[in-house]
Amino acid sequence: MVSKSKQDQQRQAALKALLTSAYDSYGKGLFTRAFFKVHSESTGQDLVSDTFLKTWKYLVKGGKIESMKAFLYHILNNLIVDEYRKQKTVSLDELSEKGFELTDEKSDRMLNIFDGKAMVVLIQRLPENYRKVMRMRFIQELSLEEMSLLTGQSKNSLAVKIHRGLKKLKALHEHRS
Repeated sequence: MVSKSKQDQQRQAALKALLTSAYDSYGKGLFTRAFFKVHSESTGQDLVSDTFLKTWKYLVKGGKIESMKAFLYHILNNLIVDEYRKQKTVSLDELSEKGFELTDEKSDRMLNIFDGKAMVVLIQRLPENYRKVMRMRFIQELSLEEMSLLTGQSKNSLAVKIHRGLKKLKALHEHRS
């Protein structure tokens, strides 16, 4: 009869061989994915190391893996998301309090394409949720802060709607031409 510690040693050796094989097969691809997502070689290497460490811990606890490649990429993707969340974000509200006003050079250039009447006609063809913010921003020339006070929406959501509305306006203009 094989002792429990001997079984544990054999199991650990089998897991080590499994992970070594997985690293040889998928390590380069995992690193490439991580690098292109986080744009940092050292962070990419750390994420791949953490991927294999989490996989090791999962296997040691008795977890079963049907597809090693899919499992590793799933773990890596979750770690990439965690890495994005770690990065400090600054809200538009904080920026505007410091005097930052959101401007979009593309939107300014695009507005130069339209004359006043064409702009009004095209805005009327937008879906209602975009039509309202586009009128407020470009016809009434309200700031994001003023729009936020009038609508009760955050400046961030209004900025997103304006950006999407401009895309739709551009598409309508190109379709019309």
